[in-house]
Amino acid sequence: MLDPALCDDIDRITKTYELELIDFRRALHQHPELGRQEHRTTRAVLDRLRVVGLEPRVLSTGTGVICDIIGTSEAAPTFGFRGDIDALPIEDAKDVSYRSRVPGVCHACGHDAHTAIVLGTALVLTELRRQGWLKRSVRLIFQPAEELTPGGSLDVLADGEVAGLEHIFALHCDPKLTVGRVGFKSGPITAGADRISVTMRGPGGHTARPHLTADVVHALGTVITQLPALLSRLADPRSGLSLVWGQVHAGAVANAIPQSGFAHGTVRCLDNRVWNAAHTAIPELVRQLAAPYGVEVDVEMHKSVPPCVNHHDSTELMRTVAGEILGSDAVTTTEQSLGGEDFAWILAENPGSLARLGVRDPRSDEVGDLHRGTLDIDEAAIAIGVRLMVGLAVADVRH
Repeated sequence: MLDPALCDDIDRITKTYELELIDFRRALHQHPELGRQEHRTTRAVLDRLRVVGLEPRVLSTGTGVICDIIGTSEAAPTFGFRGDIDALPIEDAKDVSYRSRVPGVCHACGHDAHTAIVLGTALVLTELRRQGWLKRSVRLIFQPAEELTPGGSLDVLADGEVAGLEHIFALHCDPKLTVGRVGFKSGPITAGADRISVTMRGPGGHTARPHLTADVVHALGTVITQLPALLSRLADPRSGLSLVWGQVHAGAVANAIPQSGFAHGTVRCLDNRVWNAAHTAIPELVRQLAAPYGVEVDVEMHKSVPPCVNHHDSTELMRTVAGEILGSDAVTTTEQSLGGEDFAWILAENPGSLARLGVRDPRSDEVGDLHRGTLDIDEAAIAIGVRLMVGLAVADVRH
């Protein structure tokens, strides 16, 4: 798929940009922005792309960037490369020179690296186009608001930016994998992830006379303890349907039955069909469990993201190119995560694949995790991600 001389060119050109991309990532890390507030990040991406003669555009929602690079075929883009640009509302707990300067906001999921990788892909592809290596046209997507629901991938879809793409690819930092390795999985790679809110109301009363009122606390306790167990018996165990409560509150004193109480939790699922059915089934089960207690019940299921399902052909293409440009030792498998991923909405509309990019320093025995204020990466991973994305863009794919 890749000419050895072309691989050498990709390596050489990527090296010329490596230090700049590390600096770019660190600047983003120092100035993180929450979803749909990524104005500084958007301007930084726009400015750098324009310097090399590209014509990027901003998504209609006001943040996020789309940039096409037209190959020698001068056709519409057929391959897409997506990187998310937003940060999380988490305090940066690292003692580094590029520590976040924004209180309570941090790139704790590696999106700063994702942005730098897609930017680097643009810079290297621009050089390769001048040399005549880039035949197909590609679309670079710097997506906002991945951490929000509804997320920024829906903004990209609404603007029609993935329509007609044959494949769309994304990388996600994985602190469990050492730098230099990339993990692949065909089929579901992340879970559907939704929020559930249950609110119960009653007239309230004295705990000495529960029979004269509606016992909100007992009804709420019944739902929060029995619903997860009930789901395990009603859904196929292979679907991985899981409900976990994270917040429960009712009452203020020991001898008064309160007038209201609530529980908030998350619902996760590995199977798309079961995930869709759960949005009807779970609210109905809550009402049935609470019915004997005579309480009023409100149930809200907040649909966040479906399972992220990698397409087989896209995944195999990505795996093959990784082996050729990074070496066979770089290629590994990865397991399905119960975390949610906004890229799922895009893969529901277009063929594509999300791979796990190793970012752990091989000299470190500590295995970190995402969504922690201590998260950092081995920045050698940026050039590895660029080489893989560029390799995909110039691969000779014969259907």
